Amino acid sequence: MSYNFESEVPEALGQLLKTEEDYNVIIHIGEEPNFKEFHAHSSILRCRSEYFNKILSAENIERKDGKYIIKKSNIYPQAFEIILKYIYTGKFNITNKAGTELLDFMIISDEMMLKKLTKLTEDFIVKNQQQFLQNDPVGILQIVYYCKPLINLQEFCLEKICSKPEILFKSDKFIQLPAPLLEIILKRDDLNLKEIEIWENLIKWGLAQEKTLNQDVSKWSKDDINILKRILYKFIPLIRFFEISTEDYYTKVKPYEKILSKELRDDILKFYMLPGYKPIYTPRQPKYPKLNVNTESIIINSNHAALFPNWIDRKGDEHINKDIPYEFKLLYRASKDGNTAASFHTKCDNKGATVVVVKISNSEQIVGGYNPLFLDSSNSCKSTKDSFIFSFADKNNLKSANVVYSKTGDKSIQCNSSFGPIFGVDLYIHYGDTYNTCNTWTSDVYSYPTLNLPNSFKADDYEVFQVIKK
Repeated sequence: MSYNFESEVPEALGQLLKTEEDYNVIIHIGEEPNFKEFHAHSSILRCRSEYFNKILSAENIERKDGKYIIKKSNIYPQAFEIILKYIYTGKFNITNKAGTELLDFMIISDEMMLKKLTKLTEDFIVKNQQQFLQNDPVGILQIVYYCKPLINLQEFCLEKICSKPEILFKSDKFIQLPAPLLEIILKRDDLNLKEIEIWENLIKWGLAQEKTLNQDVSKWSKDDINILKRILYKFIPLIRFFEISTEDYYTKVKPYEKILSKELRDDILKFYMLPGYKPIYTPRQPKYPKLNVNTESIIINSNHAALFPNWIDRKGDEHINKDIPYEFKLLYRASKDGNTAASFHTKCDNKGATVVVVKISNSEQIVGGYNPLFLDSSNSCKSTKDSFIFSFADKNNLKSANVVYSKTGDKSIQCNSSFGPIFGVDLYIHYGDTYNTCNTWTSDVYSYPTLNLPNSFKADDYEVFQVIKK
């Protein structure tokens, strides 16, 4: 006979935290007037937190009267109190917290390497703090940009900025933007600015980085030109000069054109002067048209979704029609709805055609597939030649997309109550009877031509969309 008293353990640990009995760690959090001293137990901190284990294992850690002393002045006591309770009991409640409090809490969780807590808080913010995020996506992006695990929040802010770029480019924060973050924004195909507007803003940003430069470029010396050239050299390849009109080039680019390479200047001149000339120097492909495809996704944007109709109708991806003939309704997100087979099937079964998108961990790659039939829990195989799987090797570059269709149609779709989406054996996630905490996907080559995916990979998240013909 066995018994389960798991619920008593966190209660006992919570009581131990409250009484502080036999504590041997003193933690100083914050600075006056917002300062608080916490007492904890090294054995619990070590086994529950890799972050604290490293600190407590350091040879030079401060000690006083037999107790460890830890000082963290950059953390708010209110947030740390929640985290410490979570470490002891596994419980936390952020339901009634304001957006700024949640953001602080999430950043501290990330710093303390509490991955699950960080992820849960990020998902909660994206889902429940829309107004807070929309009020200042630039400021929030500047904060979360340095926290690599917060990809969903970063993507949310980037999409808001790219769809309404004036909130960044017309704000005082623009000239203070770190160069790596500006580079990420300018690389995106969904940035809703004309190329000449991007150029003008880039010059504005560059001049702000070096206060000694005269605002009148006609008075510049060779050294001044080299200074701006050095500041902007990473960004020049991101400008699509061949989409700038001759008039705009002459009045707005030419005054600064000495910061461009001679090869690029010659190529631009030939493009303007010689009818039918195809530029040699084309560092970036033309932008795709601005499209209004609402997917509610935290993995893909409207430009990704705009390719799906062409693939569904086998039209390739050379020309994207602004009149998208399909709607993509979000049915399921693993991180939000529960990463289990039961949750997946409850949300997705018998909903007709679906598209699955998967964000591969520690990369910019997105993979997925299209099922033109329907999902169910019948533990059976379905055959169709119209299904496909796809990959964006770099989610920020639509030209990195690759799509392959079922070779014969045989067993191209499978449905199983213990699995999530199954595209042959070429792309699937298996749950069995457990919660797939690692979100591990498997890929082989059978029903579809190869996409050169790894045989096994972890995913940050995945989503399923119902495909509805308009």
